[in-house]
Amino acid sequence: MSSASTSAATARLDRILADAKRDKEMGYRDKALKMYPHVCGRCAREFAGKRLSELTVHHRDHNHDNNPQDGSNWELLCLYCHDNEHSRYTDQQYFGEGSLSTPKTNVATHNPFAGLAALMNKD
Repeated sequence: MSSASTSAATARLDRILADAKRDKEMGYRDKALKMYPHVCGRCAREFAGKRLSELTVHHRDHNHDNNPQDGSNWELLCLYCHDNEHSRYTDQQYFGEGSLSTPKTNVATHNPFAGLAALMNKD
């Protein structure tokens, strides 16, 4: 193998290792912005330039420690849709089926139309 091809192979490996190191140090927001189009996943608004800061990464399973490299737990949402999603999740946790704080309502047992048939046949 010639020294030119050896140095080219070494340079290529150095570049691959540098890219891998950069990707490892890059945060999940930067990775998500590289993977996905700059569009809100709910309202479909597009973001570019200075407004790109209004686009956030939402963790679909609400676990911020779950950051797979393929981005399968992420979706890009605008600030408004992201706040709405977390509000809905909080409400669901608070008022969910098994929650102790779920408002208890009585089931209606009165039937206001029970005697209607008799009244209509009263001729």
